[in-house]
Amino acid sequence: MHVVTVVGPTTAGKSSLAIELALALDGEVVNADSMQLYRGMDIGTAKVTVTERRGVPHHLLDIWPVTYPAAAAEYQVMAREVTEDIIARGRVPILAGGSGLYVRAALGDLHFPATDAATRSRLESWLAEQGAPALHARLAAVDPAAAAAILASNGRRIVRALEVIELTGQPFSASMSTYDTSRPAIQLGLTVPRPVLDSRIAARVDQMWASGLEAEVRHLVSLGLRDGRTASRALGYQQLLRYLDGSCTLTAAREETVQATKRFARRQESWFRRDPRIHWLDPSAGDLLSQAVDRIRAGRSPSR
Repeated sequence: MHVVTVVGPTTAGKSSLAIELALALDGEVVNADSMQLYRGMDIGTAKVTVTERRGVPHHLLDIWPVTYPAAAAEYQVMAREVTEDIIARGRVPILAGGSGLYVRAALGDLHFPATDAATRSRLESWLAEQGAPALHARLAAVDPAAAAAILASNGRRIVRALEVIELTGQPFSASMSTYDTSRPAIQLGLTVPRPVLDSRIAARVDQMWASGLEAEVRHLVSLGLRDGRTASRALGYQQLLRYLDGSCTLTAAREETVQATKRFARRQESWFRRDPRIHWLDPSAGDLLSQAVDRIRAGRSPSR
């Protein structure tokens, strides 16, 4: 049985379509948003409420405390177990989310070399001392292909690449994806015109603020959010942490959240557009669900 994915940039409507598909196909939704794995990070991640799920089972939501360091390799194991269980019960797994690395991990595209705490700690110390651009230049010198695929500002990813190179003696690019899945999958992507996407992002941030994101962040701080290497970097949360620390005004935190989310959406689009297996759909079409179901059924047909 195929796994179905619903991917695309933030605010494109992935969660809603995934639920509609689950109702139409007797499916269950598997979360592929790295920040929705965290308990209590609800408003800022636009996590669907129990009511919004309309009785559809959702998996891999709210499984980690905010202090837990997320890892795509660990998510890969959990996602495989969940999808295999769904398939074994005769239902359709619908993987939905905008974390491209996690989607690829769940589909089996990626191999994750082992890690080493001492090596990681040393490289993270270099990152703190020298900054991400300096480490990116170091990566470019030893693995140009990996450096070209990783943003110079993505310190965590740069550290991981250098760690793999040091531990394996092989270029990090050798472990990067080749778009060869280990399981059948029908991938759907939602594409939204950039002006519309930007407007949706601004509206969503307004809604987050109105719904009490500041109070949510204050509560999570009491649970250790500042110590969470992954969770504390989530959009909206990192900006409000700066506000609570007195580094910026609340208005500035809100505006930076909007701008950072727009930049993030563009990176999501760039990531997913590189995958030739994704079938792109227009969410503004009145028959979006029909388009999606037809695409899935065509993908299952023996003629393909």
